[in-house]
Amino acid sequence: MGLVGEENGVADSLGIGKNNKYKRMGSEVDDGHDDFDDDLIRYQRQLEKGKSTRRYVIACAVFASLNNVLLGYDVGVMSGAILFIQEDLKITEVQEEVLIGCLSIISLFGSLAGGRTSDAIGRKWTMGLAAVVFQAGAAVMTFAPSFEVLMVGRFLAGVGIGLGVMIAPVYIAEISPTVSRGSLTSFPEIFINLGILLGYISNYAFSGLSAHISWRVMLAVGILPSVFIGAALFIIPESPRWLVMQNRVDEARSVLLKTNEIESEVEERLAEILLAAGIGNNAEKYEEKPVWRELLSPSPALRRMLITGFGIQCFQQITGIDATVYYSPAIFKQAGIKGNSNLLAATVAVGVTKTVFILVAIILIDRLGRKPLLYISTIGMTVCLFSVGTTLAFLKEGQASITMAILSVCGNVAFFSVGIGPVCWVLTSEIFPLRLRAQAAALGAVGNRVCSGLVAMSFLSVSRAITVAGVFYTFSAISALSVVFVYTLVPETKGKSLEQIASLFEDQSVWKGDEVEMGDVEHLMQKK
Repeated sequence: MGLVGEENGVADSLGIGKNNKYKRMGSEVDDGHDDFDDDLIRYQRQLEKGKSTRRYVIACAVFASLNNVLLGYDVGVMSGAILFIQEDLKITEVQEEVLIGCLSIISLFGSLAGGRTSDAIGRKWTMGLAAVVFQAGAAVMTFAPSFEVLMVGRFLAGVGIGLGVMIAPVYIAEISPTVSRGSLTSFPEIFINLGILLGYISNYAFSGLSAHISWRVMLAVGILPSVFIGAALFIIPESPRWLVMQNRVDEARSVLLKTNEIESEVEERLAEILLAAGIGNNAEKYEEKPVWRELLSPSPALRRMLITGFGIQCFQQITGIDATVYYSPAIFKQAGIKGNSNLLAATVAVGVTKTVFILVAIILIDRLGRKPLLYISTIGMTVCLFSVGTTLAFLKEGQASITMAILSVCGNVAFFSVGIGPVCWVLTSEIFPLRLRAQAAALGAVGNRVCSGLVAMSFLSVSRAITVAGVFYTFSAISALSVVFVYTLVPETKGKSLEQIASLFEDQSVWKGDEVEMGDVEHLMQKK
């Protein structure tokens, strides 16, 4: 009786109990058990397929994010390697600023090229190209005998990083199911943080070598992640949305079947993608303007998308995160920490904090939503940046100054990782329509890299003019402005398909941050 009771409970939960009255040749009881067994088998198969699909999509997101380890590693490792490069190559302070900051400026060329490249050869092979270019740059830097050769390697590495950083979130957003897109599209930011942490650990691990050897080993280790990317290209599929743009609809359907747990939704998603790509009845409408011309003279809806996407990318960097990470040894030195080993050990704490809190964002981004995390992040960063400035301005060197500096810097990177760090990339991969997505996201990445480069290249010069404390007070004020930007110009995109999100920007009140229910989104799409 106990077994029968359990079976009936499962059957009722599946909706296959007493209402199933199929009759064959045997008794009603036998018929009921036959139907129950069939439905239970189907249910178990669906559960197994769901688990398999989730593992597959997660693996794709992980492999696509490996290029971002390269960016993070470079940011982290250069903060310590520069101490030894200075000693070995006798570079000036200006050359130090150029060497550190130029990577972000150079990477904009990779990001700009990435939009057209990914539309031409596909999202997947653009990631492979990014890895090859970075490997070449890292090899040149490792064996560089002079500052000039080091800059050549830096140029190649920057182009490779620009390609990889731009394409990873676009690819992941395009293969992810709607319900988990936010978490999965945050993976690149996780891997940036992991790269930064590995860079810090590399600094500490190889700091005992001679000045001539240590920085070369530190930079050479950065080649390793890109080796795994080559193997990943033979495992991950191409983006189904790119395949549709190439009229390879059957291949796109095959990928959607692998990346969606519920098979019945595949045709619905495919129909949305076909409509967004302009295939079929709407094709003529989309062929009227080339992509670049549409971006230069955007419709009101596209203008709203560009302001939101470009703005959030710029705010991510002009609040000073790269300066905080690159120059954290200099900040801690001013706070009173002595010795290269102690300075590098303190930066490891920053890297651990940054990596741990990005995991918090992964858990919350599809539950709490994009905007709440942005509010928490930008408000928290404003307070912590103000605290860094106050610590450096008013506390004399000593234990109190060191403790406050470490807590404030770690707090700043923690709030960054919880919100604007990952959400920035999630939003810019979500909000643009399909045929514009890669090149529009590339423009956002360009804004991000330009702002990062300007902040990193000017930090030392500006801090000499207005003090390091003054720079952090400025960052705090800019962070306060980012709170206003999020409130007025960023809509909530949680739980909506990529095609539905594009429709949000048709309505100006939605763009200004008003909450919209799913029914309203569907109404907008029908209206469109």
